[in-house]
Formats: sequence, structure tokens, C-alpha cells
Amino acid sequence: MEATRLCPYCLQPLPGAAQSCPHCGKSFAGRNPGGTLPVGTVLAGRYTVGEMLSIDGEGILYRGAENLGRFRVTIKEYLPITLTAERTAESTLRPKTGSEVLFKTTRMDFADLYRSIQRITPANGLEAVLDVVEANNSVYAILENLGGTPLDQWLENHPGTIRPDDACTMLQPVFEGVAAMHKIGLVHRGICPENIRVMENDRCRLAGYATVGLRTAGSGLREQLYEGYSAPEQYSTAEFEGRYTDEYSLAAVFYRMVCGQAPVPAAQRMVADSNPRAKSVNGSLPLYVSQVLQLGLRLRPMERIQTVPQLYQALSSKEYTAELTRTMKPETPVRTAQPEPERKEHLLSLKALLAGIVILLSILILLTLWSVLSQHIHQPAASAAESEPASSEVMVPQNLVPNFIGMDYTQVQNNREYTSMYLFYVTEEYSDTAPAGQIIQQEPSADTVLKAGETIRLVVSKGPQMAEMPNIIGFTQDGAVKELEARGLVASCFMVVNDGSYASGCVVRTSEEPGTKVEVGTVITVYIAADPSVQITVTPEEPAATEPTTTEPAPPETTDPTPTEPEYNTD
Repeated sequence: MEATRLCPYCLQPLPGAAQSCPHCGKSFAGRNPGGTLPVGTVLAGRYTVGEMLSIDGEGILYRGAENLGRFRVTIKEYLPITLTAERTAESTLRPKTGSEVLFKTTRMDFADLYRSIQRITPANGLEAVLDVVEANNSVYAILENLGGTPLDQWLENHPGTIRPDDACTMLQPVFEGVAAMHKIGLVHRGICPENIRVMENDRCRLAGYATVGLRTAGSGLREQLYEGYSAPEQYSTAEFEGRYTDEYSLAAVFYRMVCGQAPVPAAQRMVADSNPRAKSVNGSLPLYVSQVLQLGLRLRPMERIQTVPQLYQALSSKEYTAELTRTMKPETPVRTAQPEPERKEHLLSLKALLAGIVILLSILILLTLWSVLSQHIHQPAASAAESEPASSEVMVPQNLVPNFIGMDYTQVQNNREYTSMYLFYVTEEYSDTAPAGQIIQQEPSADTVLKAGETIRLVVSKGPQMAEMPNIIGFTQDGAVKELEARGLVASCFMVVNDGSYASGCVVRTSEEPGTKVEVGTVITVYIAADPSVQITVTPEEPAATEPTTTEPAPPETTDPTPTEPEYNTD
């Protein structure tokens, strides 16, 4: 049965493989640029792809439609432009040669991120993830059509500054949504006015999810950082990122709202911190609010406010700000360039010191050579022969491979101690016992001696192999069995009473709803409409083969001569 397809413009059903809508007259051809999915593409038999909205280093954002409920959605496709070679005529993505492993691991990160957000949305302050679909060697996140106005545009339409109380009210849902992400171990890393939407009630919601690679400079993806809002640690892969990263970004957004200008970009501040205090930009701002923003925008992660709830409470309470300030570590000043005259004097003194060191080293080297030569001349040959093996032994540092089995792969991927020591070759396998993302095999095994820089092979669980339950209502029995078998599902067929409302021999319902995810190997009960003239022989609760057999009718039970939803014998 052909999947329902909607026009992504007017949400009306489309006939067959139509390339234009007979209802609104829109043509689909050429709407999206080459390399993207064409308008009208159907994903998972349920979502119709519309026009491309934007593209970044991680993927493509499309408008879309949900075909069953007939409502608008947004579709994010995993497509890292630095790792992808091409898209085939069948829309399948192919990674670049040499980037296959990184392509696969970042694709897994993408899927894990959106599935994790799906479990905590819809939340008041977060854009909801409705579904995650794997197809075309890629992953598609189906997002709600959030609507509203981007905060950066809203601020342009409301020149001037926002009162701190009003800013707190507007951003409260976002603070709550980010705190919910942090509770499950996720960090947004992209909080900025561009990714915040102001809804009709003037309350804000947060969108713009992305993996760590997109929001960290030098990660291998074409990074997407937001000047003035991205935290200092996002500009280097050598720095850890955490809840305090989002805290910095939220403080920067609040600074923009109450000061009328964005903070100085973090990369520039690391050279010379010239970011003005909020109070000096907006003199009407309460002093404690300026102090909170100063604490929240500190450059060193461990010295700034650590959590989003702390930041929100401090912005809302002068008393809490005073208490928080007393417990905070003092800020370490950023070292700036020295004035030119002082630098010259420093260079001259440094040159003199280096010259003295060179002379001293030369004298020491000459004395050492003289001592070695003297010993070699007077030492017996036998002693020299005995000492040779000892001098040839070199102590090489050895490392014992950790036990990664049972760990979540993100624990390894995000641990600089591991990634700086070893290279990892990662493959994925389905597992009925290990949850998705858990490491189930490693080579070499734990406690093996391995040199730094060598490769460890990891096998990561994809969880149980899942299949989408197809919509087989109306199929013949043979067609239904073949469709289920093609997806790794087992059909168990039962005949049910037919009062003439159904076509004889066709499926009227199934034990699993179409579109649901079920494990491969699951037995699906398929109810087939019988011919109205057949006789009852077996109830549906009794075992039945996947294909009905023709046997002699059994005598009806005296206790229940007309059981409900029985199987029928067609003889």
C-alpha cells in the first residue's frame, strides 16, 4: 500500500508520485538545491519533506508535514558537509574516503542526542522532538514547528533595553528547559538570541540543538559558534565543556537584553578582557544584576556561576546574589600584552640571561666530554664489554589498556585522557542485552600493554534491532506475511467474523499499530476477514501457524458454541 503523501505547502493529499499540487498549484521540482532532499520526499511513510530552511556543518533543516495528523513539522537531516562525499540518486549519503568511522560515530551522536531530547519533551521551554527516523544512511530528527519570532529579530523590533524583571519572566521557560537537559547529562552549547523564539505570550522557548562537534572549534566538523554568546571553552578541543558552558551563554543573552548590546566575544576577551560591566552600559540597572552577570560571564569555567538554576535565582533575588558572591572564588585576571617599552627592556634582560646560560652550558659540555674520554682510555676492555648491555637497555613507558566494556561510548569519546592517548576504531552491532551506546567488545582486551597513539577497536551496541510496523490493513494474507517477513517480523494469522463489511481474505487489524517500533523477531498477530459462510473452528487464543491449514472442522464446544473473534476454516 502506497504511503500517504501531503503537499508540504497546503497540507492536502497528493495523488501518486505527483510533482506538483493539484490543490494549491505549487510545483516541487527545483525547489531545493542539489545535494538536498527533493521537495515531496517521504520519510518513514509518514513525513513529507518541504523546502530547505538552512544548512550548517552538521546537517540540513527542512520544512515538512506529518502525513497522518496533517500538521507542519521541521525536519533536521544529519549531513556533515566535511565528512560527506555525495548523495546517490536514491538519496543515500556516502561518507568521504577515510572519514567513514568519524561519519558513523557523529551520526550515532546525532541520533542519541535527539532521542534523549525526545524523552524529555515536550517541555515548556524546549522545542519538542517528535520522532527520530533512520534512513538513507542518515538520521532525521522530526521537530515541532515552533513558530514565534527569533529573539534577535524581536529585540531589533523593540529597541532599547529590557527591564531585568521582564527579561527573567521571558526567559524563565528557557532556564527550566536547559536545567532539564542538564539533568540527563546534555549540554546545549548553542544558546543565543538566534536559537530562542519569543512566542505570542512573550515567553521564550529554546531550539537549535546540535552535537558537541558542531559547537566546538577544531572538532572535525565545520563548527558553528555564536560570537558574544559561545563560552571560552568552546573555542578549543582541549577544554572541557559542561553545565557552566550553557550558564555563560544564558548570562550573555540576559546581558544583551538588559544592556542593548552583546558581550565582547570570548575569544577576544581571552586576549584582553575589555567587556564592560553591565552597570556601566545601562546605568539604571540594579547593581546586584550587574554583579550577577559579571560572575556568570567569567572566562574561567571553575570561577563562574556553575549552574543555570543558580544564575536564575541570583538574577531574581538581591539577597541570594549577596550570599552567592560570598561563596564564589575570586576571579583570576587575564594576562594582557605588556606595554612596548617594558617589553623591550624585558627582551634585553632575557637575551643577557640566555647568553650567560649558553656560556655555562658550553663549559659543562666540554668538562663532561673530557671526563668521558679519560675514562674510556683507561678502562679495561672487559669492563667496556660488560657495561655495553646495560647501556643498550632503554626504558619505554608502557600503558595498560582500560576496561571499556560496559561503559557508554560518550564517556570515552568525551574523555580527553582517553582520546589523547589512543585512537579508536568504532563499529556498531545490534544487541538484545546491552542498551544502545554501551560498549560490548574491545580489542585489545583490558590490561593489555599498549603504546600511546595505537588503535583500540570498540564495538558499540545499537540496542535491539528494531523495525517499523508497516500498515498492512487491506493486504491479502500472503501479502501481509511477505511484508512482515521482509522487516524481520513473524506473522501469526487468525480469521475473524466478517459481516460483509470487509473484503474476504484481507487484513482488518493487527496486534501492533502501524508506525510503532518493534523488535525484529516479534510475533505480530494478523486478523484476516473470513468469508461470511465459513464455520467456526478455533478461537484466536489458541495457537495457530503463520499460514492456516485446511483440516476437518472440530466439533463446537458445548460451553461456548460461538466464541468471540474466532479463527475460521475455509473448507
